Amino acid sequence: MENLPLVSVLMTAYNRESFIAEAIESVLASTYSNFELIIVDDCSKDSTAAIAQSYSAKDHRIKVYVNDKNLDQFPNRNRAAGYAKGYLLMSVDSDDIMNPDAIEYIVEQFNKFPNAQFATIYGQEDIHEPVCLRPEENIRKHFFKSNHLHVGPGGTIIKRTYFYQIGGFPVSYGPAGDSYYNIKAAASADTLLLPYRYYTYRVHQHQEFSRKDSYLLNNYLYFQDVVVLPELALSEDERKGLLLLSKKKFLINMFIYYKRTKDFKSVKNAWRKTGFGVKEMYMAMQQFYKLIVNKKLVPIFKKG
Repeated sequence: MENLPLVSVLMTAYNRESFIAEAIESVLASTYSNFELIIVDDCSKDSTAAIAQSYSAKDHRIKVYVNDKNLDQFPNRNRAAGYAKGYLLMSVDSDDIMNPDAIEYIVEQFNKFPNAQFATIYGQEDIHEPVCLRPEENIRKHFFKSNHLHVGPGGTIIKRTYFYQIGGFPVSYGPAGDSYYNIKAAASADTLLLPYRYYTYRVHQHQEFSRKDSYLLNNYLYFQDVVVLPELALSEDERKGLLLLSKKKFLINMFIYYKRTKDFKSVKNAWRKTGFGVKEMYMAMQQFYKLIVNKKLVPIFKKG
């Protein structure tokens, strides 16, 4: 094991006293021993930090840091990466669990495909063995076939040097920042698609994903910015088409959100921050008419 590369497992935490022990133990149960587990507590108000520190006192591979002030999700993920020394960065959220063979499997795949800089879990039926895609093929597959880059940080792995090359996680898109990060990472480097769910994602009411109002706005904002990145292998017509489609999706999601919540304040705030005007109002009326005619409201909220 001494000759195997060091892997940094990043775990950010905020008020996860009910879950963090199980998350830590899932990492400690790994069949791959050459790892460091970096836990960064974001000023929890419960016993999360104390639980993490009790584990670090027993295992030198566990390093616990407590922030002086609350940073929020993606700034805290960037801070955790800043403490890392490993060849690869992967995440296990403090309310989730990884399989015992997860790290071993990941290292094996990066060894098989040494040109890969980034990897994501892939859960669709068209791929059954790990594959490595070039940036153009991967980006076009995502936008026009599978949307497979919509996966949370726990489902991605990146070489540490490449993480800094792309600037880490963006901090401007709230809980939708992971999609921007994934697309940007896949746009400039070979990416592994891993058809093995080595990670168990726990769903509960205190997650960022439960904040549908935040996704309503930030899904639109991140997409407007990411689709125009020059490194994306898209034509100008394709970019324009995707931008128009994202507007239509936002308007549909806005109607769905209001229908479910009657939260006019959040809808008004989202409309204002997008900078929509008369043209978009007309488009909104068209989308609303289509929903009435088709008697169908299809949610397009994504899991981040």
